Parts: sequence; structure tokens; C-alpha cells
Amino acid sequence: MNPKHLIHIEGCDEVFSCSETDSILSGMLKSNARGVPCGCRGGGCGVCKIRIHEGEYHAGLMSASHCNEQDRANDIVLACRVYPRSDIRIEVLGKLARKFNRVA
Repeated sequence: MNPKHLIHIEGCDEVFSCSETDSILSGMLKSNARGVPCGCRGGGCGVCKIRIHEGEYHAGLMSASHCNEQDRANDIVLACRVYPRSDIRIEVLGKLARKFNRVA
């Protein structure tokens, strides 16, 4: 059994479900939701940077140039490398955040 969790994106009122085996970014794309910008999908470009405000997650490897240890300690991560373990509330960060928050 692979539980699904609700992902809430602040600023655009988007909500989608995501399984524990999908990254938050993959879950968003599979749900045809919008709100998090998409780049390389492998943790190297930093386009999908988010802050986790609430919820449990597991994070995979990501580029230290885009998410350093201090970022990760403050729950700032890349959506393409984060897997939910509960319902999660996120905020989109970075230069594309404003564009996606308006469009979504």
C-alpha cells in the first residue's frame, strides 16, 4: 500500500495529492496541478526550491549550491527531491515564485 498525502501550496491555493514514492514535484505534475516551477527534475538546477511549513518528509540528494546545510535545517529544499510522509504545506521560493503564484 502506498499512501497519498495532500500537498497545499501557499499563495496560489493549489492542493494536490502525492504518494510517498513520488517527489512533491512529480506528484504535482501527475495531478496536473500548478504552483511549483519545474526545471531539471534531478536536484541540480534549484528552480523548484520550496520551504516546508508543515508536515513530515524525506529528502533525497540535492545540489548543495542550491540547498546548503543551513537551508535544509530551515526546511528549504528542492521539490524534485522531497517525498511526503504526511500532508504537507509548502511555500514556493526563488525568482519564479511570483510568476507561478499569480498564474496558478
